Order: sequence, then structure tokens, then C-alpha cells
Amino acid sequence: KLEAYLASHKSPLAPYANVFVAKADQYDLDWRLVASISGVESTFGKFLPANSHNAYGWNGGNFYFKNWEEGIETVSRTLRENYLNKWGANTVWEIAPIYAPPSTTWAYKVNYFMEQIERGPKTRSALALKLTI
Repeated sequence: KLEAYLASHKSPLAPYANVFVAKADQYDLDWRLVASISGVESTFGKFLPANSHNAYGWNGGNFYFKNWEEGIETVSRTLRENYLNKWGANTVWEIAPIYAPPSTTWAYKVNYFMEQIERGPKTRSALALKLTI
């Protein structure tokens, strides 16, 4: 489901959907969370500093990961260890003031993408209209 959703957005992260899910399982996170953060921060990895693999706005977008896997791992682990365990931020709404201050819309946007991922990618209708002149 995640791979199809990312592919529908032409995301370079689509082939790493299994990594998002595996790291979410490993760190007991919602499987949609880190991918949704990438949606807000970089339009799912499409708009970011060249070769940074930083689809998450990590360190204000100024952090460079070696590859997509390292970025997914680091963000997932840090969300679990710091945001959830250390600071007790258990929801997107509680994570937002720490992750993206002073934004008042970040949590709403992350939550929106989480809901969209759950629904799956939109499919285009096969309905065709015949135009005549």
C-alpha cells in the first residue's frame, strides 16, 4: 500500500516502502509516520538539497544522509528514542512543536498524508468522454 502510494506521487522513496515499514516495526512507530513527514518536508523526497537523501527536513534540511535507508533509519530511531521515549510525544500533534516549531500546520499536514496513505493511491476512472464538433 505504501509503495503504491509513493509511486503514485512519483517519489524516489517508493522502492524503500519496505524499509519504512520495517523501521516502523523495529521502533514501534505508525508505519505511515516517517513517509508522511517526507510528504510534508520534501513532497515525498522530490524537493531537497541535491544528494542529501534528507526527505524529512532533518536539521532544517541541512543534514546529509549517505542514502535513503540511513535517513529512514535515523529519523525512525530518533523519533522513538527522543520524541516518544524521552519527551513523551506520542502523537503527531505532540511531535509537531518539537519537530517543526513554530509551524501551526505541520501536524495537520502529516496527519493528512497518513490518512491518504491509509486510503491508498487514487486511481483514475476509466470513464472517457467522447467529444464531437
